[in-house]
Amino acid sequence: MDHISPIVHVAGIEFDLAVIAMILITSIIVFVLAKLAVRNISVTNPTKLQNFLEWVIEFVQNIIGTSMDLKKGRPYLILGLTLIMYIFVGDMLGLPLGIVTEAHHGATVFGMNLDLGGEEEAHIAWWKSPTADVAVTGALTIIVILLTHIEGLRLNTKHYLKHYVEPHWLFLPLALIKEVSKPLSLALRLYGNIFAGEVMIAVILGMGVWGIPALVVWQGFSVFVGAIQAFVFCMLTMVYMSQAIVHEEHGEQH
Repeated sequence: MDHISPIVHVAGIEFDLAVIAMILITSIIVFVLAKLAVRNISVTNPTKLQNFLEWVIEFVQNIIGTSMDLKKGRPYLILGLTLIMYIFVGDMLGLPLGIVTEAHHGATVFGMNLDLGGEEEAHIAWWKSPTADVAVTGALTIIVILLTHIEGLRLNTKHYLKHYVEPHWLFLPLALIKEVSKPLSLALRLYGNIFAGEVMIAVILGMGVWGIPALVVWQGFSVFVGAIQAFVFCMLTMVYMSQAIVHEEHGEQH
């Protein structure tokens, strides 16, 4: 029997309770890690968590520095730091364990009926990576794209609007297609990689004892993939931000 998501309907809108729970758990983990890292902050005797957070900050600064001047990109350090930590932690949550319960037709949670997709009974998956849901990656992408447009209009209004019709207004449709492809590729790349990883874990678990060696190898590979996807999402965010706020006058240098 396939695992399904615990979906409830409120005012005609579907809510995946597992995804909502995992979003909250991911947020709490990131907040707690950051809080512990700065709790006993010290210049002479830093803790291991402080050293780790400082390394992550330097890593994000390097990402920003490859996209734009660090002075212009410094205001977006917190954005990059939040994205890379949140996405990495979210990517990792579905690796170590899974929580699955059995539900029958008419089952309720907090007084709300679960949607079992027409099944009389089903296995409900409560624990998974939040980034394995396209709604989550889509929401992160919408936030990023909106911020890039807002910052472009705020800091680089004239040239930001002008680039849509450069070098000729006939290029406007191509520019609009490019703007649409940005959020699609950003969201679907992250979702596809993490979702595929969790599907592979489920397939390997179905092999029983014989799948243990493959599971160990795949878990290690999944950590690598999760880290790469967090890095790519953060890097592309800074690239898009740089394209929106930085204007270079070509042909003016002699």
